[in-house]
Amino acid sequence: MTSGDESPVRVGVFGLLGSGNLGNDGSLEAVLGYLRADHPEAVVDALCGGPEAVTTRFGIPATRLHWYRGEYRTASRAGAIAAKGLGKLVDVFRTAAWVRRHDVVIVPGMGVLEATLPLRPWGFPYSLFLLCASGRLLGTRVALVSVGAATIGNRPTRALVRWAGRLAAYRSYRDAQSRDAMRAMGVDTARDEVYPDLAFALPTPPASAPSGSPGPVCVGVMDFHGGNDDRARAEEIYGRYLDGTIRFVRTLVEEGRAVRLLTGDECDASVVAAILDAVDSPLVTAAEPSSLADLMKEMAVADTVVAVRYHNLICALKTGTPVLALSYAAKSDALMAEMGLGAYCHPAREVDADRLLEQFRALEKRSAELRQTLTERNLAAARQLEHQFNSLTAALFPATDHAHTLRKAS
Repeated sequence: MTSGDESPVRVGVFGLLGSGNLGNDGSLEAVLGYLRADHPEAVVDALCGGPEAVTTRFGIPATRLHWYRGEYRTASRAGAIAAKGLGKLVDVFRTAAWVRRHDVVIVPGMGVLEATLPLRPWGFPYSLFLLCASGRLLGTRVALVSVGAATIGNRPTRALVRWAGRLAAYRSYRDAQSRDAMRAMGVDTARDEVYPDLAFALPTPPASAPSGSPGPVCVGVMDFHGGNDDRARAEEIYGRYLDGTIRFVRTLVEEGRAVRLLTGDECDASVVAAILDAVDSPLVTAAEPSSLADLMKEMAVADTVVAVRYHNLICALKTGTPVLALSYAAKSDALMAEMGLGAYCHPAREVDADRLLEQFRALEKRSAELRQTLTERNLAAARQLEHQFNSLTAALFPATDHAHTLRKAS
């Protein structure tokens, strides 16, 4: 590691960034904000899923994560299978060459150590393992920052995630159960800390003053088919989720409530289309958010939010808007409990529209009280993340830590 008055620190960011998932890109935005504020001398680039999108939006050079361009398509013909297999070998050398060019590599948030959504071991878990192994072999510090983890049943996936965790130079988690899951999978977490999700470090738009009459309801949707262990009944889960959501939206419209549909990933557009088709009313409209900031602007003017995607929940919580979680994983339940809304979770795999409406009405009755609770919890989250960034500087940038401390003091 070189000091700031010699050559600049070279920092890489790594992950499924620029691929259409707003939560992933929001985590990147938070880390770039930290680097630009505390380490403006750093030279930053990315190895990611959507390099063109990352460069366009964030202004940093970016390299494609996989050599094989058809990585995310199912390979059925012999030629495609062979090309995908060759790509896995080529990526060993591509990843190592990219890691070698950096002093530090940061994996910004995201659920990189979990399989709560469908995931194959030779996909991202393999890429993450290559990254962490290359960092250990080449002397580049790899940091997993405020990441999500969950105990994984599939043995190959679990092994890759376990070794990626073990080989990282720095680990922190976005909730205590993520740390517990890594410990259960065989990683020594004695020195690992728990901090809020990185999205809590993003700027918050001003909230609108509550009106006397019922206001709009934001409904965050998801192309939800269950997780890795639900593949056999994926379509059944999706059908039940969609039917319950449609019934919920239709009831709100019948009561004269305006409903704003929100997504968190490009793949969610089909769910929006299905709901608009089933509930033909001018009271139901759809937003086209391109960032977590866009989501927060929508939610800041809503009376209430009902959402399923994890980062949609965070956006609602961060704006101080009462939210009901359609929970598909324990991480959502933990987040809601941490923010004081643990009673307002509903299983995404078993959506019951009548029960959902009961919970929604109970949530709205406590709106003023819960908004105050969220204000207090958000202040605490901001303080914790400031501590996280200070700890990250000490762990990853020891040569610049003294100068950083002097700048903060002045």
